[in-house]
Amino acid sequence: MERKVKIIGTGVYLPKQRVTSDEMDRKLGVPAGWSLKKSEVRVRYFVENETAAEMGAFAAQAALQDAGLTFADIDCIVCASGTMQQPIPCTAALIQQAMGKGNSGVPSFDINSTCLSFLAALDVMSYLIAAGRYQRILIVSTEVASVGLNWEHKESAVLFGDGAAAVIVGQATAYEQSRIAASLIETYSTGASYSEIRGGGTGLHAKYYDDARMSDYMFHMDGQPIYKMASKLLPDFLERLLGSGNTAMSQFPLIIPHQGSAMAMRLISRKLGIAPEQLMNITSDHGNTIAASIPMGLHEAIHQGRVQRGDRILLLGTSAGLSLGGLVLEY
Repeated sequence: MERKVKIIGTGVYLPKQRVTSDEMDRKLGVPAGWSLKKSEVRVRYFVENETAAEMGAFAAQAALQDAGLTFADIDCIVCASGTMQQPIPCTAALIQQAMGKGNSGVPSFDINSTCLSFLAALDVMSYLIAAGRYQRILIVSTEVASVGLNWEHKESAVLFGDGAAAVIVGQATAYEQSRIAASLIETYSTGASYSEIRGGGTGLHAKYYDDARMSDYMFHMDGQPIYKMASKLLPDFLERLLGSGNTAMSQFPLIIPHQGSAMAMRLISRKLGIAPEQLMNITSDHGNTIAASIPMGLHEAIHQGRVQRGDRILLLGTSAGLSLGGLVLEY
């Protein structure tokens, strides 16, 4: 179903601690050049003393400034992140508090589909905008990957970075081209164990934590099974998505994928017929920032002039679950 919604403003925040591939080599205890070769990430950012809520608030303020709006123009806050600052309350409430608007009454809640959280939030909330329930929604993806990385699993640990991105979404007028033309999310939970953090929820509560089970509270990823499963499912998934939007891959001047890894993006791009000039790739100076990677890519594309009003772009990715997601957006 088409929805007349518009991206009004975007903003990002990268943490204070800039970590180069050489520094990662030393941290991981690997030969010089190993981190860059494995990940193609030249630099990523890790939190120093910032919280997820603070990063989200900084990105949100940047998006408001970009849109020429104030907090008073926002009537809903959605945190769309794969990691959370604490189990209760939701991170969106903590972002509202970090923005100094704790008495505003603006509804604030989370939508979590791990790496696809931003795409899922944009999809779900666009229906509420189109229905007139909300006028302008602040969607914030703020991720602290570094705290949960298992440094013994070097090949996955080297891929990630921290950071936040915020996008303000509002109603488009009948005279504007901006809209969501099509969207699709599918989940195949046979792959649920390929990317997970087992501990910390009710299934394995923190009260059972001990040093012997530390790995249960760290990020675990089996990259090869994820890639095999995703590469098998994505072509038919994309055919269904593009069919519902009455469009073809060649019609997109820009495709913004989840920045899982540079190698995976190249392999999937070849399989899906995505030309190199169509691909928005920010992996080398961000790393995999989980759900923040797609809105960060969108922000960079807009501010680099790679996307103009009226352009049809594709947001695409996979996430733990295993889920596939895609959204056709006329910017």
